[in-house]
Amino acid sequence: MVLDLSAFYSNADADGEIEVHIDMEAAESKLGVFPILKKEPFSLHLTNVENRYLLIQGALDVTISIPCDRCLEEVPVELHLVIDKKLPIDSEPGTLSEEQQSSDSEKNDDNLEQLEYMNGCQLDADRLVFGEILFAWPAKVLCKDDCRGICKKCGANLNKSSCNCSQTVPDPRMAAFQDVFNKFKEV
Repeated sequence: MVLDLSAFYSNADADGEIEVHIDMEAAESKLGVFPILKKEPFSLHLTNVENRYLLIQGALDVTISIPCDRCLEEVPVELHLVIDKKLPIDSEPGTLSEEQQSSDSEKNDDNLEQLEYMNGCQLDADRLVFGEILFAWPAKVLCKDDCRGICKKCGANLNKSSCNCSQTVPDPRMAAFQDVFNKFKEV
């Protein structure tokens, strides 16, 4: 959903809320495509502070289907996203002034991030939410705390059933002796 923020950019001390509907059906990244199972409309609170910067604030909950890190079963993960952005107001919103370009690298990174979801006075809410999803992405996802994962040999899900693979793991220090025994084994 693309929102026109020109009324907030042009009016000093403008303040208001906009109802936002997320259009994206999945979060796509280099890791894969993760379907969004639950999303609800949310409100963005916009404030023009003395014609110096625009505050964008809001919160939403989304549920995304992410594979378990051990067994690869799909797990619905609820993410609470808090949006709190402070955009400088220049002569042309969404562009970098010469002063901003020459500022320190941290400010430049913030401004480059701004350009991803801002195009002039247009705010792409889907890109804004996607950036927040990436920021809130969990480090590890498990279907349950005692997930047994998959068999390293046959790939069977060990949570559902046990496999018939040999569970003994030889000591790697004894591998040379194992080769000798296998060489002289009678068939």
